[in-house]
Amino acid sequence: QVQLVESGGGLVQAGGSLRLSCAASGRTFSSLIMGWFRQAPGKEREFVARIRRSGPYTYYPDSVKDRFTISRDNSKNTVYLQMNSLKPEDTAVYFCAGGYANTDSINGYAYWGQGTQVTVSS
Repeated sequence: QVQLVESGGGLVQAGGSLRLSCAASGRTFSSLIMGWFRQAPGKEREFVARIRRSGPYTYYPDSVKDRFTISRDNSKNTVYLQMNSLKPEDTAVYFCAGGYANTDSINGYAYWGQGTQVTVSS
């Protein structure tokens, strides 16, 4: 079993930056594909970024590409999401997720954190 705990959310002005962290328990972190998703009020949970087990293989939707960067440190069992040039529409609860399929779909992730709130003011 893997437990994921996110941190780093908060309130930031438009144009600002935040870095989210997700710490994983268990010894299987390096075998997981890790992703970040977000969910705004009244909307479905959507894919934000994912990173493969090793190497520079990262994926983003157009809405965050060139603004967000996902990275991981397998020695620390931690995945990060650096968010720059934040916009009010980035406001959501951000979830860390881990799984074994290289996919954007929430159905491909078996492990989820509890989420951290990110609020971007205009």
